[in-house]
Amino acid sequence: MENPEIPSVRKIVASQIVAVTVYSDKALVTRKGIVSLTGQEKELVITPLPEIVETESVRVSGKGKVAVRLLEVKCDRMFSTEPVAAKVAHLTQQIQQLEAEWQHLQAQIDALALQSSFLQGLREKTEEQFSISLARKNLNLSETLDFLNFIGSQYGEYAIATTECKTRQKELDKQLQALRQQLQTIQTPHPKESLSLSVGIEPAGAGEFELEVSYLVSRASWTPLYDLRVSSNSNVVNLGYLAEVTQSTGEDWLGVDLTLSTAKPGLGTLPPKLKPWYIDAPRLMPQSYVMTAAPMRARSQIGAGEADTAMPTPAPGSAEVQADIAAETVVAEVSREGSVVTFKLSSSGNIPSDGTPHKTTIFNDDFPCSFNYIAMPRLVSFAYLQAKVKNNSEGATLLAGKANIYRDNIFVGSTQLENIAPGQEFKVNLGIDEGLKIERELVERQVEKKLIGSNRRISYAYRLIITNLLNQPANLKLTEQLPVSRNEQIKVRLNRTNPQIQLGEMGMLEWDLMISAQRKQEIYYQFMVEHPPQLTVVGLDV
Repeated sequence: MENPEIPSVRKIVASQIVAVTVYSDKALVTRKGIVSLTGQEKELVITPLPEIVETESVRVSGKGKVAVRLLEVKCDRMFSTEPVAAKVAHLTQQIQQLEAEWQHLQAQIDALALQSSFLQGLREKTEEQFSISLARKNLNLSETLDFLNFIGSQYGEYAIATTECKTRQKELDKQLQALRQQLQTIQTPHPKESLSLSVGIEPAGAGEFELEVSYLVSRASWTPLYDLRVSSNSNVVNLGYLAEVTQSTGEDWLGVDLTLSTAKPGLGTLPPKLKPWYIDAPRLMPQSYVMTAAPMRARSQIGAGEADTAMPTPAPGSAEVQADIAAETVVAEVSREGSVVTFKLSSSGNIPSDGTPHKTTIFNDDFPCSFNYIAMPRLVSFAYLQAKVKNNSEGATLLAGKANIYRDNIFVGSTQLENIAPGQEFKVNLGIDEGLKIERELVERQVEKKLIGSNRRISYAYRLIITNLLNQPANLKLTEQLPVSRNEQIKVRLNRTNPQIQLGEMGMLEWDLMISAQRKQEIYYQFMVEHPPQLTVVGLDV
């Protein structure tokens, strides 16, 4: 509805957000509004817009039944006070209700105190007569116990009831304090800052015109989140690519076409320049400081034009809803231009401005994988299952993010994925698998009685037995290690291995094994340590 205080040459356009493209640290918002022109208008106004709008990013365009020239675009900052009458009335009513409850509790406490005082007076007045009657045997033991129980129980009930009332009063005091602080806060005027966007126009005549405005805002971001689901009976990994969208821009995005982009518009188009790298001797801190403030821009002049081509405008999506069938997860349309990937969600997005993460699914797909096991029996007597997964060569880049791992629908842990390009392989650790049993035994520790030259020689031998309890073959990479000498007088030599392998760097022994289903594999290795008999060897824990 047109404001009667605004001349007819200006018209306010009722607009709504229709599309949002979210980047890693900001968002491109698109608004549209339809207005009926008489041909006399000189300016169209959209207000209010969030004060965090990057005014230099504002772009306008339009179309309609009448030709319109778009002229100057400007943004003015406005300050307004929010209406607080309804909030004040609601808080006042809450405070009055709690105060009434507090007064009722105080009346109960006063009544209980009066009853306790009456019992105290009754006890004092009857104490002497009660003692005389008891001494003269005018009262029996049963009557005495009844009287004492009556006094004790009444005192106990009054004390408990009084404590409960006072405890509730303390709770009410805390609630009242919080409500009174809220009331004081909203009663103190806090001007709210916003923007008013004005577009100069020259209409060729009367008719309907649709104005489109786009702008960048901060306080919006999205981060990837993954669900990796593995089945022991399948050589695929189901990857759910999700996004957590967070925004506190001051505008709710309800029923909008939501697009997620990997572009980084805030970094600019040119590479950064190196500045001189200065070094200096430390200087004494001056006693006074000079503070400068950046000038505040009260008004920004932005030329009218189409939306920036570097920022894609999302196309409207669609979603089918069918009854009496299993729920279907809505996924995104993935597109790639160079290194920039965009995910256009095929449903209307609803992201309120509440600063909390809102999850949405980008896509869900199966990826081929192969499984292998890793074991380090010297440290852990278990084998760890690992999956080698290959990203689809025609798919999307998997951005760095947290991945929750599920194995046979059981959560086994989380990991952090790095950037994974299309066609690239990556590994997913799936935790301990008890399908492989590993036994490690020291079978030899022999000290040569005779010195070899001037050295003493000690031989060690280990046997490892790996049992595959699975119903399928298992690829196992098993790693053992020999001690590494830091003293030239201490020598370590590998004598024998079975299966035969070569000694790796830093004393590492690695076997790549294929263990058949329901079969065992034995590994044996022997090594020798030589040192002068008078030298004590530290760290030889076997």
